[in-house]
Amino acid sequence: MQRSIFIGLDVHKATISVGVAVGERGGEVRSFGTVPNRPDHVRKLVEKLASNGAQLHFCYEAGPCGHGLHRQLVELGHECIEVAPSLIPVKAGDRVKTDRRDALMLAKLHRAGELTAVWVPDAAHEAMRDLVRARATAIRVAGKARQHMQGFLLRHGRNYPGKRAEIDEICCRYDSTACDAAHNLLRDRHRKVRYRKVVRNMCQISDISKR
Repeated sequence: MQRSIFIGLDVHKATISVGVAVGERGGEVRSFGTVPNRPDHVRKLVEKLASNGAQLHFCYEAGPCGHGLHRQLVELGHECIEVAPSLIPVKAGDRVKTDRRDALMLAKLHRAGELTAVWVPDAAHEAMRDLVRARATAIRVAGKARQHMQGFLLRHGRNYPGKRAEIDEICCRYDSTACDAAHNLLRDRHRKVRYRKVVRNMCQISDISKR
């Protein structure tokens, strides 16, 4: 029967701490050290762990490092889940946190089946997420730029009619400093329009919008 090894990974920007839990509940649990968070080192780690033909089950906390590690492990032919950090069982009073302890804890909990996996988007869904987030950022930046420009004009006693400034009209009416602010706002508005068009085109050429 093929032996199962459960591997907990505590993932950071530069390093990955590795914890290993062997076999069934009550089996050996040990630290496997720390490796650089780079694809070539991850591949070498997987090759070492699978050298005896064991079936590998990886897990790590979902976080800011993205889903690249998950995709690499799956492409190498092994099971991998990303875990919801807020749903990881924690012992009362256990407040000591180190990378090594976290990796060992993940390995033991994964072996016991007590971890809750999150949905991992494919490359197309992740690209759409990044695009939507970039558009939201552009909207916030444009709003801030508009406020700065309106405050600048108001401080210099140069008000304009209406609720929202018309960029071309401001450029023609006011001095060079105000024009610079207007051009910055115009650039941010054009960026929002570009993001909106790209989102619409991606929805038309893929099935993302149907999911």
